[in-house]
Amino acid sequence: MKIIDTKTGKRVGQEERTFRTKLKEEDPITRNVEKETGVAELSPMEPPGAYEANVPEAKEVRVEHPLLVRYMQEHEKGREVLDRFEKAMVDYRELGFKLNDAINDSLREFFTWYEEKLFDHNQREERQLFPLLHKRLIESGEHSESKKPTTAVDMMEDDHVKFIQLSALTFNMLGLAARLPDERSRGFVFQTAFNNARELVELIRLHIYREDHVVFPLAQKLISNEELDAMMQS
Repeated sequence: MKIIDTKTGKRVGQEERTFRTKLKEEDPITRNVEKETGVAELSPMEPPGAYEANVPEAKEVRVEHPLLVRYMQEHEKGREVLDRFEKAMVDYRELGFKLNDAINDSLREFFTWYEEKLFDHNQREERQLFPLLHKRLIESGEHSESKKPTTAVDMMEDDHVKFIQLSALTFNMLGLAARLPDERSRGFVFQTAFNNARELVELIRLHIYREDHVVFPLAQKLISNEELDAMMQS
């Protein structure tokens, strides 16, 4: 799976510092899905200061085109859904994985949003924006040094695939756990579903941040307004 540093263009596995190492140093998210109960946790919805770090692309280019602004507005609505979903999952665990109306409503809202909104959002990005942006990133030198150049677009598309995998795991495990008669097995599967849900929230949140602060400013910089206008019709 391609993970690319949009500044250095290095892939995971190369000898020089990879994107994952760079992320750990400059854009860390404290992973909490494996922390023990009772240990203070950082919420993916209340990320650490790395999210506030200077991003040159965001300062140099203001995202103004309606297509990109629409994507960002959809992100903002998604953050609200993620916030409620994360809280519901935490409450669910604290109640011993017993549903109440508030938790059930938040879970239903999240999976409905994912299927009807986020999936469509990702497909539009892949159809409208990403092909030309990938080409322009290569032309401008914002790509890996591999034989087949890869760009930030590859990482965004990989994230889209991970969303599908994690959401399917979370949804299916929640359904499976509710049907298991053995209490210990049921608790284990519920906990696994909870861990996957927290990882999914974290991944979507970071993905949104990178698009809003890196990918969309680069699109505004490298693609003309006329070309962006044409994308809106596709």
